[in-house]
Formats: sequence, C-alpha cells, structure tokens
Amino acid sequence: MATNLGSGSGIFRRKPVDQIMKEGAPSGLDRSLGLWQLTAIGVGGIIGAGIFTLAGSVAHGDPARGIPGVGPAVLISFLIAGIASAAAAFSYAEFAGLIPRSGSAYTYGYAVLGEIVGWFIGWDLLLEYTAIVSVVAIGISGYFSFLLGELGVHLPAWMLGAPGTGDGHRVDLFAMLLCLFIAFLLNRGMKAAARWETAMVALKVAIVLVVVGVGVFYVNTANYHPFAPAGFSGALTGAATVFFAVFGYDAMSTAAEESKDAQRHMPKAIMYSLAISMVLYVAACLVLTGMQNYTQIDPKSGFSTAFQSVGLNGLATVLAAGAIIGILTVLFTFMMGASRVGFSMSRDGLLPQWFAKVHPERQVPTRMTWVLGIASALIAGLLPISEAAELTNIGILLAFAVVCVAVIVLRYRRPELPRTFRTPGMPFVPAIGVIASLWLITYLEWVTWVRFAVWFLIGLVIYLAYGKRKSALAQPGA
Repeated sequence: MATNLGSGSGIFRRKPVDQIMKEGAPSGLDRSLGLWQLTAIGVGGIIGAGIFTLAGSVAHGDPARGIPGVGPAVLISFLIAGIASAAAAFSYAEFAGLIPRSGSAYTYGYAVLGEIVGWFIGWDLLLEYTAIVSVVAIGISGYFSFLLGELGVHLPAWMLGAPGTGDGHRVDLFAMLLCLFIAFLLNRGMKAAARWETAMVALKVAIVLVVVGVGVFYVNTANYHPFAPAGFSGALTGAATVFFAVFGYDAMSTAAEESKDAQRHMPKAIMYSLAISMVLYVAACLVLTGMQNYTQIDPKSGFSTAFQSVGLNGLATVLAAGAIIGILTVLFTFMMGASRVGFSMSRDGLLPQWFAKVHPERQVPTRMTWVLGIASALIAGLLPISEAAELTNIGILLAFAVVCVAVIVLRYRRPELPRTFRTPGMPFVPAIGVIASLWLITYLEWVTWVRFAVWFLIGLVIYLAYGKRKSALAQPGA
C-alpha cells in the first residue's frame, strides 16, 4: 500500500494526505474552538444575508436590470440551493474529519486532485468570500439607513450608497466601515472573536424566531398568488443567486486548525449548522412573502418594511437594529474563511510567505486579514448589491463540485484512511452535489461568467509566474 499521496508532477503534484494528517498544526494558530462555537460560526455564516437581504431581493427582483422577481417561489429557490448544499455538506464533513487543516476546499482539492486544481479553488474562494462580505455589508447598510430614518436621522445622500443606486449616492460609507471593523475584530484573536460571534449568533436566532412567531399572524394567503410569477426557471435562477447563503459551513471548515478536536467536531458542526439554518430559512421565507406582496417587498430591508406595512412600526425598528447586529456574524465567518484560505495558500508557497505571518501573541494571520478587509470595503462601498452578489456564486459552486469529486476519488484511491465521518450513499450523494452545482452554474448571468473568466486568467498568470515555482512541493527535497 502506498503511503505517499504526493505523487504526480508539475501542476498536478499533490500534497501527501498522510503527511497532512501527521503534521498537526505547526502554524501557530490558536486551538480554542469547541463544537458549539464551530456550529455557531457555521450558523453565523449561513443565517443572515439569505433571510435579511437576499430573500427580499430575490423575491422582488431587479426590474431596472430586467431581472424578474420570483415571488413566493423564493422558498423553492432556497430549498433547491439547500438540497445541493446538503449533498456537498456530506463531502465536506468527510474531508473535515480526515484532513483537519485550514483551507477547506482549497486544501482538499490540492491533496486529492493536484496543485493546479487547489490553486484555482483557493484563488476563486478568495474572491467569492471577499465578495460575500461586501454583499452582506451592503445589506446591513440598508437596514442601518432604514433604522436611522425611523429615528428621524437623515445622513447626507453621498454616503448612503454606491454610485448609481440613488440620487446623490457616491459611496456606501457604513458598509465600508463594517468591513474594516470585522477585520479589526478578527485580528484581536480567535478566542475573543469566537465568544463575540457565539453571542451574536444566539441573538440572531432569537430575532428570526421572533420574526416567524409574530409574522405568522399577519400572513395573507392571497400574497402567495401567483406563487411563481417567473416560472420554475425563475426559481432556479433564484437558487443560483441565493446559493451562497446556504454554505457558511464551508467557510467555517477553514478554521479546522483552530478547533480543539477538529476530526470529531468539524463533521458534526457542518451538519448541525446546515440543518438549523434550513429550518429557519423555510419558515422565514413563508412569513416574508405571506406578509407582503412580492412586488412591494423592499429588496434591501425586506422584513423591516414588511412589519411596517402591517402597522408594527415598533417591531420593524427593533428588527432593523437586530438585523444589523445579527448579520455581522456573516461578515465574521466569511472574512475569517477568506483569511484562512489565503493563509494556507501562502504557507504552501503559492502566494508570498509574507501573507502567512501569524501574530506572535494573538495567533491570527493579521496581514492577510487586513488585506481582505480593505478589499471587501472597497467592493462594498463602490458596487451596488446586485452587482456585488454576482461575484459570489460561480467559484463557490465550482468549489462544491471539486470537493464532491475529490471525496469520491479519495474514497476509492485510499479506502483504508481513518475517517471520523463517511459520506452516505457513495458515490451517488456526492454525484448529486456535482450535478446540482454545475446545473446551478448554468443559471447565472452572463456577466458573472465574464468576471469569473477575468479572475481565472489573472490567477493563471500569477500561478505560472510565481506559484508554480515557489510552491513548497517544487522545492528540493519536497
């Protein structure tokens, strides 16, 4: 039996799985996260943008750009995305128990399918996670503007939105400041940051339960007709748009080296966080589209305006404040994920080692975190939410497909490896994840493909000019 999975040459050389398992965590990262903190980070990444921002945005549509609203069928969009995500979640859970290392899909792809695959997945995730942070920051900014308006505070128009999103809008200043605040928080140390994240997740779940518990009494079933104004194809397009709202466990799995017992806790945290989140998504979508006709839903602060429309102005104001606090957890999870992917790529030599520097006391990759914080702030401040959202999907879907393929390959290539969790229905369940991910990709807007192609080419140039030569596996004795 071979003990070295580092076979292959050139761009298809692989990181040895056996070596990864023996290395432990020599990175200097702080192992401080338990099962429920990991689950909270996963729920924090999944619940937020989907309920408080994208549910209303997808249901309402974007008439100015010719994108029809899917109406109450946004529920179907979330279910389709959830099923596809669940198929991939099983694969992530198996890898998380087998390879408890930072980097998530990047590390899994590198170990099983080769360096070039790992590079492109990591390169894509850097963009996707950063864009998600930006989208969510814009969404929080919308609730913040609503809240200030309810309190009689009116800020200058120039600072309330990206250019083209309203009269006089020049920059979404609050969204930018949020991104920089999360970067600051993450750089204070994982133990303190995780405590804050857990508390915010508990508050957020409580808010969602209040939304559902109160809103159900104001549902008008007439608002469910027509259920799918854009047809089933519209619901599929909606599924591709909301997909990033149902995979926070992916970003959470990048924190494997900061878990107290990653091999046991990571698989459980992945499954727990997805199950909790999908129940809340289904209930919230039913309430939102039942309280208000989809054509009248505010795409930026849907629930607040829905409660306002039924005369619950006080609750609408409280909800806006709670949404601002609760959605912060999404920013935390995905900026953490992006920084850990970048850290892992730098540690492997595919990006400059400068980015892999860990703070000696706080034990976090401060340099990579600040770079990504500034990048997400610029996107959030200068792009409207619909355009920023288009940056978030294609790379994630490809990452899901790669992980599902990799789990099949490794199961047959190395069946004897000790796995704390095994994907059920092998190879059919991972195959569903692959098919669903590739299918959803075909429903994305053409501009998404153009931007992905540009990012892909930039990544290829960087890899060939730098990563291929500087890779740790390319050094003598590797």
